[in-house]
Amino acid sequence: MGDPRGSGSPVTPLLVACALGIEQVALRSGRGAPGPVRVLRTGMGPRAAEAAVARLLGPGGVPDAAVIASGFCAGLAPGMHPGDLVVAEETRDADGTTPCTGTGVLVAALTRALPGRSVHTGPLTGSDHVVRGPERAALRASGAIAVDMESAATLRTALCHGPRPVAAVRVVVDAPEHELVRIGTVRGGISAFRVLRAVLPAFYEWHRSLLLPRR
Repeated sequence: MGDPRGSGSPVTPLLVACALGIEQVALRSGRGAPGPVRVLRTGMGPRAAEAAVARLLGPGGVPDAAVIASGFCAGLAPGMHPGDLVVAEETRDADGTTPCTGTGVLVAALTRALPGRSVHTGPLTGSDHVVRGPERAALRASGAIAVDMESAATLRTALCHGPRPVAAVRVVVDAPEHELVRIGTVRGGISAFRVLRAVLPAFYEWHRSLLLPRR
């Protein structure tokens, strides 16, 4: 057999990590991209994300995988709406900052995949609990545009297991003017679910563009 790179498919697999079952369902049901993609449900919170990603990147797993943290998030910036996309330039939490790879490539790919959807870029901050009300304003003052519980831990853990492309793409499920109580039972949650179903082809485009040899 010839080199798989010659067919335009990356050899290194892509790992997409999410926390919730509803996120995993959206990502899997939206699969329409070719290539070796694995969707991992980590469970909620940074510690669960660390443990699940470490297991899968260890022996017997997919140690060389490129990693994208995905799923839902809370938007922090005024004017954000449910269904908006967040592409992190970096992830932050109490353990440090992780720069993301190929943000511009992801933004362009998502814009093509989801025309008309707003795509926001900036720092994505991490929390070990659901953030509401005044706490969101404090995080926004730090420069972050969105918050979730797993992205920072996911990317940091991935890089602890060796150099690789890492990124974080989240769909806003609630925002300062649209705060939700329960995902999936409110209109904004349904909108975010539909957007999350459509992102995987853009992830594959990012993956392929970063890993194929440059001419």
